[in-house]
Amino acid sequence: MNHGQGESRLIGVGVGPGDPELVTVKGVNALRDAAVVVVPVMDTGEQGRAEATVLHYVSSEKVVRVVFALNERSDRARREAAWDAAGERVAELLRTHGSVAFATIGDPNVYSTFTYLAQTIGALLPGTAVETVPGITAMQDLAARSGAVLTEGTEPLTLVPVTAGAAVLRRALEGPGTVVAYKFGRLAAEVTAALRETGRTEDAVWGSALGLPEESIRPAADLDEGPLPYLSTLIAPAPRDGGRGGKL
Repeated sequence: MNHGQGESRLIGVGVGPGDPELVTVKGVNALRDAAVVVVPVMDTGEQGRAEATVLHYVSSEKVVRVVFALNERSDRARREAAWDAAGERVAELLRTHGSVAFATIGDPNVYSTFTYLAQTIGALLPGTAVETVPGITAMQDLAARSGAVLTEGTEPLTLVPVTAGAAVLRRALEGPGTVVAYKFGRLAAEVTAALRETGRTEDAVWGSALGLPEESIRPAADLDEGPLPYLSTLIAPAPRDGGRGGKL
């Protein structure tokens, strides 16, 4: 059945960091209500974390894999061509089915592929309704699993993607409040050095594969210089005096 452009609806659904129990009720309903659920996969073809989570709630016949060359870091032209092709594929699904959910790990408004996809669809299919369903983020899950408190009282919270470089992280660590670092697997040694040089190692905690069988949560002081999984999360809590409610 072909739907008019004005009727098409694209919904970005945050499915959390990997534990299927951390998908919200609203997220599950959005996945089930959509005609098709798109999951991003790498061009290497293995099942991604979003797809593994989605399959707990919808049948595989409803799931469509779309290649986003997520492991392509060097050739920008090739990466953008792959993303444009992915946008065209989703636009084609919207024309055919009318409603498409796009499942993204974490939250669709936090460093997500969905933002780019929504912009592309806006250009290809003007009038498409675009919505998002928030998801639990890795920093929230790591805080819950490790006991790290993200913020107290008037403390700020800084979230840094280390893909921007270790210098950006170091500047954040030199500032106030809790610092959270994402996507730093390849720069693990630089992250460890930045923590050490800013005196932030002691209470910092690192985690990867949260809620999955291969989950790893360790004090940052235990990290060696070797590479870590790309989707690694670090929480370096604000320096606190230990008094209860001291910042309130």
